[in-house]
Amino acid sequence: MDVQSPQYVKAVIFDWAGTTVDYGCFSPLEVFLEVFKKRGIEVTHEEARKPMGLLKWDHINEMCQMERIANLWKEKFGRFPEKRDIDELYEDFEPLVLTTLPKYCKLIPGALELVERLRRMNLKIGSTTGYTAEMMEIVTREARNQGYAPDSLVTPNDVPNGRPYPWMIYQNAINIGVYPMNHIVKVGDTISDIKEGLNAGTWVVGVLKGSSELGMTEQQVRECPPDLLEEKMEVVAQRFKDAGAHYVIDQIGDLDQLIPKIDLRISLQGN
Repeated sequence: MDVQSPQYVKAVIFDWAGTTVDYGCFSPLEVFLEVFKKRGIEVTHEEARKPMGLLKWDHINEMCQMERIANLWKEKFGRFPEKRDIDELYEDFEPLVLTTLPKYCKLIPGALELVERLRRMNLKIGSTTGYTAEMMEIVTREARNQGYAPDSLVTPNDVPNGRPYPWMIYQNAINIGVYPMNHIVKVGDTISDIKEGLNAGTWVVGVLKGSSELGMTEQQVRECPPDLLEEKMEVVAQRFKDAGAHYVIDQIGDLDQLIPKIDLRISLQGN
């Protein structure tokens, strides 16, 4: 079947964990919980997920600034968390996540087929992440074994700052040769993804099922009563919209349905 290429949209830049791999984004979650627990600080899933999408050192820093966690730290150590504490937490985090990552690299259902459809539309495929280059060596290897290999990968190691700064998206645009920025669609599963795309001047799409923001496994999604699942998804969808997302989709495989709509909107804006 012939697939019509869009006139203006030229590329899609995906996040990794929670968007194209690792349904529910569970790999880093468990490690964040573990490194704080090692110091006698019990953090909740919600606290550990809130900064998801950031560079992992920045993520730990954000957690340490949360009022409840900071107060628990002061009760235990007599002071609020300092940079040296964040450095030490990250020193524990990195080797542990490197050992767990291979178990959490399964492609999210529909992602591979979506990318194949996008390629038939002559779109370039880029990617950004909150993982370091070393972590992404594991993720990209496992993804490649399943058939997924984007045209470009940019990690926070490649640019001055990670999300929510736009630099990773800008570097993707350079790598794949696409400009202006509003001819690019950024897709992700966290508020950090939304902010990254908006700061870069791209179209921004938040995805619900499989996302860190929803925080549910495939089995939990399947077994959740439809009314309750819809309610949970609507909460996350509103969070994305409040952050400025142009569109929100139920699942990653729905993305290509938006491309003609975005193409039309670009044409009405005068390119």
